[in-house]
Amino acid sequence: MRRIRATGLVLLAAIAAMSLTACGDGDGAARADGAEPGAGSWATWVLSSADEIAVDAPPSSESAASRADIAELRRAQRTRTPAAARTAAASARRSPLEPWMNINFKLVANRAKNPVAASRAYALLSVAMYDATVAAWKAKYRYDRPAPSDVQALAEAGPDPSYPSEHAVIAGAASGVLAYLYPEYPRARLEEMAQRLAGERVTAGLNYPSDVRAGLKLGREVSTKVIAYAKRDGSDRKWNGDRPHDKGSWQPPPGSTARPVAPLGGTYRTWIMTSGRQFRPPPFPPYGSPEYRAQAQAVIDAKKHLTAAQRKAAEFWAGGQGTPLPPGIWNQVNLRYQRSKAESLPRQVRVLALLNVAQADAGVAGWDSKYAYWIARPENAIRDLGMDKTWKPLIDTPFFPSYVSGHAVYSGAAGDVMAYLFPEDATYFRAKAQEAADSRVWGGIHYPLDGSEGLKVGRKIAALVVARARTDGADS
Repeated sequence: MRRIRATGLVLLAAIAAMSLTACGDGDGAARADGAEPGAGSWATWVLSSADEIAVDAPPSSESAASRADIAELRRAQRTRTPAAARTAAASARRSPLEPWMNINFKLVANRAKNPVAASRAYALLSVAMYDATVAAWKAKYRYDRPAPSDVQALAEAGPDPSYPSEHAVIAGAASGVLAYLYPEYPRARLEEMAQRLAGERVTAGLNYPSDVRAGLKLGREVSTKVIAYAKRDGSDRKWNGDRPHDKGSWQPPPGSTARPVAPLGGTYRTWIMTSGRQFRPPPFPPYGSPEYRAQAQAVIDAKKHLTAAQRKAAEFWAGGQGTPLPPGIWNQVNLRYQRSKAESLPRQVRVLALLNVAQADAGVAGWDSKYAYWIARPENAIRDLGMDKTWKPLIDTPFFPSYVSGHAVYSGAAGDVMAYLFPEDATYFRAKAQEAADSRVWGGIHYPLDGSEGLKVGRKIAALVVARARTDGADS
């Protein structure tokens, strides 16, 4: 199997070996030819409905604009080089979601480690692509324009109408949101990528130029709406620096002066929860109590008796600096899984949005708990309690409090959402969520209680997302 990323190799290899024939729990099947005439009525996340943004009609068949459109299309066919044809054909066979998710993985990995910011970014990108797709499908079936039929296409056009182009819609929405999220990355490069990927549909003979122009315009307008939503989510608030300094409270790892990461992350606006504190777990055992010491001793014992399989899992799930982080790993799993399934684009992007809304709220809930309690990491606690003055974990201690485990909250939410969407493999996804939570104890950076309580929180968030998914119209 081709390596996608080192962080995802083990889990993706396992998924590749699975039987990937399940469909969503109760999800209404698309039409026999794969078309999705009802997708334009699915519930949106940021748009009030698929009709919020008006899409102008395509040129009428007998108009001068239509003749110019066809002439431009034919000119693109005549002038395409063999290399351009190969690129356009390859692009036509690939999901239009993957290039933009891959850019997001790269940009998360290039920044300092901040899981709650990463899960926010994945959700905003996914929601923008989903809402843009739903709006595009509404326009497709309103205007019902067939794909070009009088040119040599390099691949088979999809079963849904051609106008506006779904590839262009995705490109317009994704490029705009990514430019907002990562201002350090050249906006012009993202815009060029959007123009190129959308234009390859014309090169391939699969869309008229006006399909592409309308798609880019719609996608950009959706991105503007999503960015406006993002600017109101509270993620730009500044921390005042206040934190507890009593025994048992979080301190930087020994030898470090690092500041805590995203101490206000638990106050960000949520997608499906009422607030980050909705499922806040009960307090951790008091510092120095027998229960607290038992938690610390469990971490010591886990390292002492670590198996090869546990070490491998701890290193796989580490999700440190330079990786897409834990919510990114679950996204890579999802993309690989769906590559083996013959699902329509609206259903692919719906899965992506549901997964990432769940993970975004999981990040907020996890960070709410972390900074409500400020519990010290095992490395600090084990030393301060005199249990082992030189103890070190297997993997590096992160720069934020211990309780609850972010990995556990993310994985509890992601695993249960994936289990709902793909019930045939529900046991597998839930087992991987448990492994992710346990791996943090094996790595020496979390107590067992961090994982068990974190999984509970994540699963409660998943239940809210699944309830919303059951009523979003995709089952109808």
